[in-house]
Amino acid sequence: MKPLESIEPLGHVVAMLLPGIAARGDEIEEARRLPSDVAQSLARAGVFNMVRPKSLAGLEMAPLDLVGVLHAIARAEASTGWCAMIGATTAINAAYLPHDVAAEVYADPHSITGGVFAPMGRADDMGDHYKVTGRWQWGSGSANCDWLCGGAMVFKDGELQRFANGAPYHRMMIFPASEVELLDTWHVMGMKGTGSGDIAVRDAIVPKARSVSLIADKPVEQGPLYQFPVFGLLAMGVASVALGNAAGAMDEIKALARAKKPQGGQRTMAERTVVQTDLMRAEAKLSSAEAFFRESIAECWEGATTRGELSPQERAKLRLAATHATETSADVAKTAFTIGGGSAVYMTSSLQRRFRDAHVATQHIATASSVYELVGRVALGLPTDTGML
Repeated sequence: MKPLESIEPLGHVVAMLLPGIAARGDEIEEARRLPSDVAQSLARAGVFNMVRPKSLAGLEMAPLDLVGVLHAIARAEASTGWCAMIGATTAINAAYLPHDVAAEVYADPHSITGGVFAPMGRADDMGDHYKVTGRWQWGSGSANCDWLCGGAMVFKDGELQRFANGAPYHRMMIFPASEVELLDTWHVMGMKGTGSGDIAVRDAIVPKARSVSLIADKPVEQGPLYQFPVFGLLAMGVASVALGNAAGAMDEIKALARAKKPQGGQRTMAERTVVQTDLMRAEAKLSSAEAFFRESIAECWEGATTRGELSPQERAKLRLAATHATETSADVAKTAFTIGGGSAVYMTSSLQRRFRDAHVATQHIATASSVYELVGRVALGLPTDTGML
């Protein structure tokens, strides 16, 4: 990955925060949410502004720089990286909102937004506004957010509306956090510190202008970042966190291998041939997955900056690379955990947390195994709904 300190203007500030974040890993996991002071320190650094448009005092950062920041945070502590990723990528909504509405939501340069794209809510069209009721899972980082959003199926006069292709019509509804109920449902095996409990609203009033369709709407902002595929951007964020977590696992197992002598042995783990072999195989797998990932991002960015659009094949390659990177990262975290031996199973070992966090990342819909089928259809020239690429 690109050295964090070279990413301007926030890389150096973020680098200074990382040792403190890493030291609080146990605290973050036990709290089952990101501590508010950590979230605020990231906000002040500009982490949640990486995708926000420059017209709203955002950084409108190039994708490879975004990847570098998220990777570095997750390498320090994965749950923090995940919350940074959700908060940063959710700000893509700002590029689709009318400028006056976007300015309302993003008036505070340190505001944090979050939410869930999945259309688990119902929005009744009431003319100039929607009346929204819904409950959404995986509301990562919600406790620190100023605004939250949730996808909702749109109904008019009791009838479900549809896109031109016949699929159910849905939009992202944006709510002030004060209108959203946070439900303590995040009792999970990994990414415990993300606070990804359910969020819910009942009969919330949402002005139509404060909703977006990332499928049907066109971005108001014209910068190349907003010609980048939205769902590819999300998958890219998930993969960045997964890769960072795997790199952290490799850091930790290397340190352990240099120091630990197996029971009854005279040599450190690092001196054992099998450890050297397994570690270097894992290193090669991780580096290869990262190289493919970065290559696909660079190709998409070139298309966005030179043509203002991406082909289905380019978008499919990005999703493929992100999914492969996330899966490979989980395999590498497993290898690090396995090499760690019996000591890695104790809750005092961060290797078991790296292992658990890695496998939760593979379950995100943006990088789940179903993506292989989607991109496979594109690669084989079969009819494909590319709206979610």
